[in-house]
Amino acid sequence: MLQITLPRTAPAPALRGRIGSGFSPDPRRYHLHLAADCPRSLRVTTTLRLLGLADCVGTTVLGDPASHAALRAAYEAAGHHYDGTLTVPALSDTWSGRVVSNHTPDIIDDLAVGLAGRPDLAPPAPAALAEAVRTLLDDTAPPAGWSAALALLEQRLARSPYALGDRPTVTDVDLWVALRHHPASAGAGRSVRSYLGRLRAHPAFRSGE
Repeated sequence: MLQITLPRTAPAPALRGRIGSGFSPDPRRYHLHLAADCPRSLRVTTTLRLLGLADCVGTTVLGDPASHAALRAAYEAAGHHYDGTLTVPALSDTWSGRVVSNHTPDIIDDLAVGLAGRPDLAPPAPAALAEAVRTLLDDTAPPAGWSAALALLEQRLARSPYALGDRPTVTDVDLWVALRHHPASAGAGRSVRSYLGRLRAHPAFRSGE
């Protein structure tokens, strides 16, 4: 999670509001605050494209002072006395002007299920695969952990074109972000290399190169 620190700092609040629980599932109601070169932001934007929501949910990539000011105002509107760290990705509600969530997995799940109505594109991964994905997303994981995760992924992809079957899901989004520039990818097997080629050819993933 990218953090933008202001002159006075305070712990970033964990905001975990959910679409469907006080926030209606109208895609045009919501706006995403993102950052360039941020893996979590890339996970969210790739998910938007995969779900066909890129033209419905607004996005702002932080840059000029106005974008930072808008994000800070959305945090303050969430009901917190806030004068510290701004974090992205952040999903905000344009009707109330407040941040709904800054928890990336919740945001992705709400995009898939709450807004797109596509739970089939965000099914839970088997425990071993889910752990492998978390390891590959963790830059601090030991190399042995990365190697074991890649070995498990190689076995799965030898049997199916995508992580969970015949079409890409949110699990593939996470793997795409984890693997495309991952140092361990240089030693990936044939199935993983072919998999990355399939993702690069897919419009939702190609735009994130």
